[in-house]
Amino acid sequence: MSINPKFYYYHEMGEEANSDNIDRFGEPVKSLFTTTQFLSLTHEIDITDDIGNILYHSSSAFLSLRDKTDITNGSGEHVAHIERELFSLHERHHISMADGTSFDMSNQLFHLIKDITDIEGLGWTLKGNIIGLNFELYDENDNIVALISQKFISLHDKYCIDIYQADKEEIVIAILIALQHMMRDRANSAAASSSSN
Repeated sequence: MSINPKFYYYHEMGEEANSDNIDRFGEPVKSLFTTTQFLSLTHEIDITDDIGNILYHSSSAFLSLRDKTDITNGSGEHVAHIERELFSLHERHHISMADGTSFDMSNQLFHLIKDITDIEGLGWTLKGNIIGLNFELYDENDNIVALISQKFISLHDKYCIDIYQADKEEIVIAILIALQHMMRDRANSAAASSSSN
């Protein structure tokens, strides 16, 4: 399957943001990248800058029904805690930031072309295409906060984050980690459903 680069936001470390995105949204203030660590009992994700320095790390509790996840910064300081709501059709996750800010992420149902995720408590919205490669994060005033893109084929579940509002970086990271967990849960559910048929 080929991907039209005009509609594909992902870029590697050291590469410039997609020129079509720059035309549409402007130059991002920062780009960050994630890599999921495999062969670990806990689901762990490193978030790095464009030269590979680890700026954030997330780790999930082993065999937790609520998928409890903690995010720390490069100095080991707590940034956010994420928990999945049990038995929710909306894939709801609750996020508590270290500064006391809290919000929920939940998917709107019945969207055929784009996923739309409400970020309740902030008034933000996350919009993504149906194959789950590109996401646009908007604030309460409908201004772009970040572009999030998953690498099309990757053994390490790589994401690129182009950030447009630098003061929202930690919230963006928490949303990104929750999004990755939501995408993983959806893939696991789809695999379980297909194997039972």
